[in-house]
Amino acid sequence: MTKQTKITAKTAPAIEYLPMAKLYLSDLNPRQEADEEGIKMLADSLVACGLIQNLSGLKDKKGMVGIVAGGRRLRALRLAIEQDPSLDPVPVRLAPDAATAEAWANVENSTRADLHPADEIRAFGKMYAKTKDAASIAKVFGTTEAHVYRRLALAELPSPILDALKAGEINLTMATAFTVCDDVKHSLEVLEMVRGEAISAHRLKSLLKPDAVASTDRRAVFVGKEAYTTAGGKIGGDLFSDEQTFDDPQILAECFEAALNDAARKLVEVEGWKWAEVINDSYIGYWTIEEMKLERVYPVEGVLTEDQAERYDELAELANGDALDDAGQEELDTLQAILDGEYTAEQKAHAGLVAYVDNSGKLCVEAGLIRREDKQAAIEAGVLEASRHIKDDTPKSPYSQKLAGDLFCIARGARQNASLENPDLLLDLLAFQLSGGMGFRTAFGIRTDDVANMPSTETGYQFDERLTTPASRPKDPWGSDLARAFKAFQKKGKAHRDAELTRHLAALLTAEDDKLGALIDKTTGTSIRSVWTPTAENFFKRVSGAHLEGIYQSLLDLDPQDAKAKAFAKLKKTDKAARLEDLFCDEATQKALGVTKEQKAHINAWVPEYFGYSVSSSS
Repeated sequence: MTKQTKITAKTAPAIEYLPMAKLYLSDLNPRQEADEEGIKMLADSLVACGLIQNLSGLKDKKGMVGIVAGGRRLRALRLAIEQDPSLDPVPVRLAPDAATAEAWANVENSTRADLHPADEIRAFGKMYAKTKDAASIAKVFGTTEAHVYRRLALAELPSPILDALKAGEINLTMATAFTVCDDVKHSLEVLEMVRGEAISAHRLKSLLKPDAVASTDRRAVFVGKEAYTTAGGKIGGDLFSDEQTFDDPQILAECFEAALNDAARKLVEVEGWKWAEVINDSYIGYWTIEEMKLERVYPVEGVLTEDQAERYDELAELANGDALDDAGQEELDTLQAILDGEYTAEQKAHAGLVAYVDNSGKLCVEAGLIRREDKQAAIEAGVLEASRHIKDDTPKSPYSQKLAGDLFCIARGARQNASLENPDLLLDLLAFQLSGGMGFRTAFGIRTDDVANMPSTETGYQFDERLTTPASRPKDPWGSDLARAFKAFQKKGKAHRDAELTRHLAALLTAEDDKLGALIDKTTGTSIRSVWTPTAENFFKRVSGAHLEGIYQSLLDLDPQDAKAKAFAKLKKTDKAARLEDLFCDEATQKALGVTKEQKAHINAWVPEYFGYSVSSSS
């Protein structure tokens, strides 16, 4: 156990409650002048919130006390006492001698300690309850209105949560997460679970609302807020973001089931299908069709007139060059719909559909499906072809398995040999396969691994959506017409093909060799900070407190003995992490710390030394 100095009455500065009549502004106090309007607003805050920071002074020979630190508060207290006499007497920390008093005065003038966030939240809340004026609060406390509103959003938190924040048992990010829950009892139960724990805001919100469904969930998007609330569902959310939650999952599930069934029923009524079923999954796999023992019919393809075909080619060329306007795109879609064809009334009379909702909340339909019990009637009507499976009495093949294998290789080799003269076809096929157009089948013997590019936390991390947009696979990944689909892909032109190759090959890029990676980074101008910004969650909480101190000092050009560096070093690790996040992400914090243009450039370019020098930090 380490030895600790016990603070006694002899070693600790005395704090006495003294009548205002015995206090005056000392000549040692550097703040001899003050803005009268600012003093009046500060007086209002003292009436609303009380005195949060005591004054500091030195007794003179007559028993009076000269205030050496807290001159503005002294002036404001004189006005405040007229409205609230209970503010008199005033707590004053007394210096043991003149040298100490002078030191206090100089420190107060050069480094003014920020209010603890918990004190700030309570002070802003009390003052706003009286004045309803955020601008005045911002002026009194020397901050921005945006900062005031962020603190006011926390003012209604249960007192034990603010007490825990003040005690350092939770950080400000965690306190913010508590705003999602309006159940005080449950909030306090969760508080007891997380005291002293380093837990992410996302995890904390899930504890506070374990059953809540995000408004971006496919079910919530499909049902809609109006239908959900009409059914009695409750909407929750985060005061610090646009995120909303659907807090009654059972009601949402019932609304989703009803809405999906209603949509399927309308498709039968409007489009004339024989039947419709729904599934709760977000996609239909080939096995779904097999398990339901369904046969499939396809739309009857349409034919364009000569003029339409010529117009289609014109529009497709414009689309490939990104020069097609909305009206042109609509016209192209209409012509494409003709080519895709449609189901006939006779097909619909024997077939049905399966409806589902995809991950984006969009209603999707797998149509042209024939049940086993309707199969014979569909065959007799000419809608469905009879099975062409080879019967058991088919003559035995004259080729052995080994010979058949050799002949297969010969056919494949001939195809490969011919393709050498058509490199564009090979590139088209590669792009077609990578883009997902072949479903679960392939045209090349190439394996594409899952190349990880997503860290464990997405906070502060965002890159080009082309790298996150999944391949677009056909509805039937095993049985779609690949020849027809490939022709349609080729019609989109080389620009589309090259764009697909670029995004899919980029997503597969590894270049694990250091020298090769460095060459690629130099050529492309790889920029860490273009996709990643360090935050408390994704970096600062995950390194040591001493490491954080080094970063802070480096970014602000501070000597370890500088008052700002010492003040930062005294913070708890979670608060250091939060302070550094504000330094990177909050302009108000940068302004308050007096960040210079050069320091801001350093902050904007900074990356952990882990990345070394082969990867640039800014574009």
